[in-house]
Amino acid sequence: MGESYRDLIAWRKAMDLVTDIYRVTRSFPRDELYGLTNQLRRAAVSVPSNIAEGQARFSPKEFHHFLSHARGSLVEIETQLTIAQNLDYLSPDLAQPVLDKAAELGRVLNGLIASIKSAA
Repeated sequence: MGESYRDLIAWRKAMDLVTDIYRVTRSFPRDELYGLTNQLRRAAVSVPSNIAEGQARFSPKEFHHFLSHARGSLVEIETQLTIAQNLDYLSPDLAQPVLDKAAELGRVLNGLIASIKSAA
């Protein structure tokens, strides 16, 4: 699995997603700074943070637990991006590539979770 969380493909993809979320939320209305903008950014930061923290734990069970939290934050991001589209804060042209990256990360996380479960 590697020496560090930085070696994990899931962590790298999650870091890319954080950057994308920060970029797309820059154009959200100012009055959403403490609402949807903040929620999206916090959820995005939570994904690689939970992957890193879980990998640093000493048991597969703990790693699985943190990966589950990362997966939860990821679906939160997908939901909030859809809300942003529904409110016309984000065009489909900007939202879809980010949603595609989130879906790909979800598949990678599911694979990592499955591999941790089988190793436990």
